[in-house]
Amino acid sequence: MPHDDRAISARSLPNRSNGETVALSAERSAGTAFSENKTSRVAVGALMKRVIAKDNVLAALQRVERNKGAAGPDGMAANDLRNHLKTEWPALKSALLSGTYVPQAVRRVDIPKPDGGTRQLGIPSAIDRFIQQMLLQVLTAIFDPLFSEHSYGFRPGRSAHGAVQKAREYIEAGYGIVVDMDLSKFFDRVHHDKLMARVARRVQDKSVLVLIRRYLQAGILFNGVAITTSEGTPQGGPLSPLLANIMLDDLDRILTRRGLRFCRYADDANIYVRSRKAGRRVMNAVRRFIERRLSLKVNEEKSAVGTPQSRKFLGYSFFRRKERVLIRVASKSLKRFKAAVRTITEPHNAWSMEQRIAALNRYLRGWFHYFKLARTHSVYEELDGWIRRRLRLCLWLQWKRIRTRLRHLRAMGLNERYARAAAFNSLGPWRMAGANTLNALMNKAFWRSQGLQCLMDHYRTLQS
Repeated sequence: MPHDDRAISARSLPNRSNGETVALSAERSAGTAFSENKTSRVAVGALMKRVIAKDNVLAALQRVERNKGAAGPDGMAANDLRNHLKTEWPALKSALLSGTYVPQAVRRVDIPKPDGGTRQLGIPSAIDRFIQQMLLQVLTAIFDPLFSEHSYGFRPGRSAHGAVQKAREYIEAGYGIVVDMDLSKFFDRVHHDKLMARVARRVQDKSVLVLIRRYLQAGILFNGVAITTSEGTPQGGPLSPLLANIMLDDLDRILTRRGLRFCRYADDANIYVRSRKAGRRVMNAVRRFIERRLSLKVNEEKSAVGTPQSRKFLGYSFFRRKERVLIRVASKSLKRFKAAVRTITEPHNAWSMEQRIAALNRYLRGWFHYFKLARTHSVYEELDGWIRRRLRLCLWLQWKRIRTRLRHLRAMGLNERYARAAAFNSLGPWRMAGANTLNALMNKAFWRSQGLQCLMDHYRTLQS
C-alpha cells in the first residue's frame, strides 16, 4: 500500500507525548479554566501589554478604517471610530488591562448562499472589531509560523490562488483522484472548550485567553434580543479566521504525518490520492478524525471522492490538455457570474446605461482578478458576447415604442430599410437582442466606445 494513500486510523495517530498529554488534559478542563465571571478581574500578562502597545493599536485602527464594513449593534461606522477613541481610549485601555472588558453581542445578518440556504454573519461593533484586530495582529505572529504549508486561507502572503496552483501540481503529478471535504456549518459548530485548549497551547497570558473566550460567548443580537452561544465563532469578526485555522491545525498535522497531498482553505479541504479505493479509505478516516477529535461534522452532500474535473475547488475546476493539467472556472461559478450580471442588467431597474456599464466594469474587474488563473479564453469570449446581448436587451426595452426604436436606429447610422425592418419586427426582446441587425450595429467596438470593459481585454492584458 503506498505510504501517501494510507488511511488515517487510530493506530496512525501519534503516541501521546508529555506535551500532548498536557494538551489533552487542558482540553478536558477547558470548560472551567477559561469560564471566569465576565466582570471578574484577571491579572494582565506580557501578551496583553503587546496587544495594547501604541504601534499595534494604530495599525489596528488603520486596518479597521480601511476595511470599513457595515455598522454593528451600536450603529457606529468605522470612520467614526477614531474620534470615539480620542475620548474613550483611556477607559477602554484600563478595562483591557484590568480584565473587565465585556464585548457586545454581534449583529446577526443572514446572507443568501449561491447554492441555496443562508450563511449567518455576525457583525461586531466597531470597538470590538478594533479590539479583535489588535488581538489578531499579535496572535498571528505567534500562530502563523507554526501552521502547515498546506493551509492557505486567511494567512499573510497566502491566497486561494496558491491553493489552486498547488492542487494543479498534485493532479499533474499523477494524483488524479480528489477527496473533497467540506465541513457542515463549521463556524457555527466550533466547540469552545476544544478551541480554547488549542489556543492555550501557545498562549499563557490568562487575560488574553479570557478575552478570547468572552468574544466566543458574546452572543448574537437578533431582532433586538441577545442570544447566548455555547459553540461556534461567528463569521464576520477579524479574529474568526485565525481561530478557525487554530482549530483545524490538528487536521493539517495528521494529514502531513501520513504523507498525504492536500490543500486546505479555511473549512474547504481537498486531499489528492492515486486511486478511488485510497480516496474512499482516506475519506472515512478523515471523517472519523473530524467528528471524534474535533467534534465537527462533515457535510455529506458537498463532500465526495471523485476526479478533479468533476469537482470544484474554491470556484475553480481542472481539465487535461495532452499531458498538461489546466485550470478553468467551475460551472457553478459561471452560473453565479451570470446571475450577478443579470441583476446588473435587469432592464426594469431604472438605471441609465452609464450606471449599468460602471457597475459591470466594477464587477468584471473583481471577478477576473479572482478567476485570472483560468486558461479558457473561449469562455471569456462567450461571456463577453452574452453581456453585450444583455445590454442590447436593456436598450431595446428602454426604447419601447416603434417610433422611438426607429429614431434611435436611424441616429446610429442604420439605413432606412433595415431600420424599419428592425423597428417593426415582432420577435421577442431577447431574440431581437441577438438578431444580426442589432448585433452588427451594437457590436464590440460600439460598447467599447461606451466604456464597457471586456473580460478578453483583461485576459489579453494578463497574457502580455
